[in-house]
Amino acid sequence: MLSDLLDEGLIRLGVEASDWEDAVRKAAQPLIDLEMVTRGYVDDIVRGVNVLGPYIVIAPRVALPHARPESGALRPALGVVTLASPVPFGSAENDPVKFLFPLSATDNDGHLGALQALVEMLRTPGFLARLEKAGSAAEVMTIICEAEG
Repeated sequence: MLSDLLDEGLIRLGVEASDWEDAVRKAAQPLIDLEMVTRGYVDDIVRGVNVLGPYIVIAPRVALPHARPESGALRPALGVVTLASPVPFGSAENDPVKFLFPLSATDNDGHLGALQALVEMLRTPGFLARLEKAGSAAEVMTIICEAEG
């Protein structure tokens, strides 16, 4: 379950970002601060987007910043970040991005399971609208727990 990966310390609301890289770095900073990932892990996310394109943009307005586990994932974790203003990531189909879910998976199975759970959550009617209106990290935790059923 996604709520098992989430911690209130990994949730940031109304983050100001100048561009996609700034958004990714700011979204992932709590994972660094709480020693869930290394700085090199975040650098690898940015490098991956620069090389492969915006593969982390997984749905309209939604990005899942992540890198390979061996890039510096220390503990399984998921963050939730809403941007004050959406930013383009270069995804013709899904830009601009408003919501980021930075993920640290210490193995490939964890990454796939978390991705599947997140996709299911994104399909829940009103889920993103509720996240957008959330006023606190505790409220975000409640929204996610309720969406999980």
